Parts: sequence; structure tokens; C-alpha cells
Amino acid sequence: MTKPKVYATHSLFEPARKLLEAACEVDYSPGPARPARADLLEHVVGKDALICLLTEKINDEVLDAGSKLKIIANVAVGFDNIDVPACTRHEVFASNTPGVVDETTADFAWTLLMAVARRVLEGDRLVRSGQWTGWDLDQLCGGDIWGKTLGIVGFGRIGRAVARRARGFNMRIIYADAVRASTEFEVEANAEFVTMDRLFSEADFISLHVPLLPETRELASTKHLSQMKPTAYLINTSRGPVVDEAALVAALEAKKIAGAALDVFAKEPQVHPGLINRSDVILTPHIASASVETRTKMAVMAVQNVLAVLDGRKSPNALNPDLVIA
Repeated sequence: MTKPKVYATHSLFEPARKLLEAACEVDYSPGPARPARADLLEHVVGKDALICLLTEKINDEVLDAGSKLKIIANVAVGFDNIDVPACTRHEVFASNTPGVVDETTADFAWTLLMAVARRVLEGDRLVRSGQWTGWDLDQLCGGDIWGKTLGIVGFGRIGRAVARRARGFNMRIIYADAVRASTEFEVEANAEFVTMDRLFSEADFISLHVPLLPETRELASTKHLSQMKPTAYLINTSRGPVVDEAALVAALEAKKIAGAALDVFAKEPQVHPGLINRSDVILTPHIASASVETRTKMAVMAVQNVLAVLDGRKSPNALNPDLVIA
């Protein structure tokens, strides 16, 4: 019996490879660089499934080339790289990998929060430079975390995981979201629902955890950044375009805020040049979910989405679950 054919734009962790290769004939992009657009279009021809990353733009062009495709499996929670309505028109399932990244991403948001507040990267550079002359009273003084106010924008799974960690720092927690959490969870998390304006003006740390939607694009722009305390910090592990990077640079230059830590960027892998050389900004290359355990789970989940569809079932994490294949 002929096995279904799958194209993966990146190598997968071993558990995912074993699971996929047991049932399918798999063509992997040679990497480590992402495949060129022409290569992607060439390799989807005749394939039954495509496993891709956020770096691949999936639209009608890809779907036309891959006319046999039954599923596009994104190894990511975000899916703004996929034209889901186009997939539906082509009768192709689209899927993502929700849930498995929540705790790891929350851990990393806290990593960034603590590192930017306590100027960890500046201290590391100073020690490595050979110019450190020893302890001094006002050397690299940052901001305290204990007892401060944490503002969480987007109170879904990851935002709530961040809130749970804040209790260990005796923080006041305020949040803003399009949908208010249940009273039970607010009590459990000791979290207060506030307007966006209040959040930006009252929080000492603001952590962004919203999906990229028309209403969240450049949410952190001049208006809200100007409301922040000059001692406050902005942390973004959500989607890059949620922050207006030019407005952020202007706020930092004017010392309207104390600093920022960004794991995602508006035009990845490009970064606004005004951010690159700032000592009050931490920049990381979209690695909030980058633990071996979590990235392995993501790859396995993507493979499970593929195998379900190739077996005639709906993808467990379909982005277009109402799709009916004739």
C-alpha cells in the first residue's frame, strides 16, 4: 500500500519523526535555512500534507501548487502566516499546536521580566568586558519586582499562567481582555479586571499575551506607551506587530518608560534599528516556547493533526473545524 506523502519545511524532533515516518513518506527541507519560496512551491506538488513553521506564508499560491494537500499543519500556536479562508476554499484543513506552549511561554515571559528589571544582560556584558572594577553602591541599579503591580494584556491560558507565577512575588495583578474571566478565577488569581487605559497607567510591568488580530495590531502604540510610568517595563512574548516599534523607540528615547523586553518583532527576522543598540532593551529571537520538551510536544501535535486527517478524520486542532470534505 502506498504511503501518503508529506513535506516538512523543517526537520522535526525524533519522537515526531518516528511517528510520522511510520505512516508516511516524508520529504524534509534540507535546512537549516528555511526553504526558498520556489522550493516550497516545488515540494508541495503531489503531497498530501504540509508541515510548516510560522516563517512560511501559506496562501492560494501554495494551495494551488499543492493541489493534493489535505492539511496544512503549523508547528506553532500563532497562525497569522496561514490564510485559513483560502485553506477552506481549497478544502484543506489548517491546524496549529495550542496548549502545549502555555507554561513554557509563561516561564520565559518571567525570564524577560526579571532580566530587564534587574539589568542582567548589562551586568553580564560588564563582567565579560574586563572593565568591572568591583562592587559599587549605585552600580546597575534596576527595579524591584516584589510587591509591584503586574499588568497582563490578554488573559487567556498564557496570561493566566503568568498571573499564577506572580503570586510568588506578592504582586498586585491587573488584567485587560476583551472577555472578562470568571469571578472564581479572579479570586483564585487575585486579579482585577481593568480598562486598558488603567492597566497601562498603573502597572509597573506590562506583559502582552494577545493573539494578532486587527484590533490588537499596534495595541502598544504612542497612546498607551505615553500612559506608562517612567519606571515601568514592557514585555512582549505574544506577536510582534502588537507593539508599534517606532513608538516604543520614541518612548525609550524620551525616557517615558524604563525599558522593554521583546521576544517577537513586527517584521521578523528584521528588528527596528532603533532598538538594536539600546541597553534598556532585551531582544530575543522568538524563543519563548523553545525548550526541548515543549518544542517536541509541538512537533508531535502537528504530526498527530496530519495523521488524523490522512486517516479520514478531522484534525484535533483544526483552525477551520467546520470544513466538510465532499
